[in-house]
Amino acid sequence: MSYFIKNNKIWACLLHLSFNMWEEYISPHRPFRGYRPNLELDEPLWNDAINDMATQGVNMVVIDLGDAVKYESHPEIAVNNAWSTDRLKQELKRIRELGMQPVPKLNFSAGHDTWMKDYAKMVSTDIYYEFCSNLIKEVSALFDTPPLFHLGMDEETYSHQSYHKHIVIRKNKVWWDDFTFLVEEVEKNGSRAWIWPDYMLWNEPEQFFEYMPKTVVQSNWDYGETLDPETQRVKAYIDLEKYGYDQIPTGSYHNYNTNSIGSTVSFAKKNINDARLLGFLQTFWRPTIEENRDRIIGGIELFGKAKQTYYK
Repeated sequence: MSYFIKNNKIWACLLHLSFNMWEEYISPHRPFRGYRPNLELDEPLWNDAINDMATQGVNMVVIDLGDAVKYESHPEIAVNNAWSTDRLKQELKRIRELGMQPVPKLNFSAGHDTWMKDYAKMVSTDIYYEFCSNLIKEVSALFDTPPLFHLGMDEETYSHQSYHKHIVIRKNKVWWDDFTFLVEEVEKNGSRAWIWPDYMLWNEPEQFFEYMPKTVVQSNWDYGETLDPETQRVKAYIDLEKYGYDQIPTGSYHNYNTNSIGSTVSFAKKNINDARLLGFLQTFWRPTIEENRDRIIGGIELFGKAKQTYYK
């Protein structure tokens, strides 16, 4: 992992090429969610966001791929106007030329896998395993063996799927068997697995600390304006540190929560051992379309300020 050493800390932003993590439904408070059959992307905003990341000192771009690429192994899941693999490789080249490391994300949480189409209803089967293996292998090759591969794995609960028509929640050994398979596939292809641990960490902490490999990078999150160590979400950072896990804490600007990333950076610097604090991740949780420009560009600029504060 020479990349980590060379650049000291990871300063990563998550940008959505695909936003098809949820089924098509009407959410009273999040109408921007739900499956869209066409690529939901405004390329001028995408380009501006990538350029601004470079300006703000971001050194890693996590790309949520989902169904926005016409994969050679599984072209059947692609949305209309999905990027070709050649188009994706051109973009990865541009990102590298700007001094940033592109990293893939495919969310394998059963609550965020609408992008898989019918395979989302085949969880834990041999067909599902073959599908996941094929995609991880192809994406790893497209990204030239990235140092990290984000598997998502967050929010696999009933409440997070309450508006879905098809609800899947894996528990106990079933979840761990699927998770272990995914991690092994990532590692087999030369990368390190990266997840949001909230589902198991917050709900089954004893299982988490018994079975979670130390090789998996953890991105716990709390998107509030302040981080209260007495709350479950923030205490999870302390618990991960206690048990010796490498962390990349996550902040957000999805709800104009201006102080989220700054508070996250400040808290982590004080409470996580520097050797295990690999860096930080900023998220926006909106599709990359013009109506979300202020959140995406604003969030990148807040991240740049948080980075400057960290090194003071």
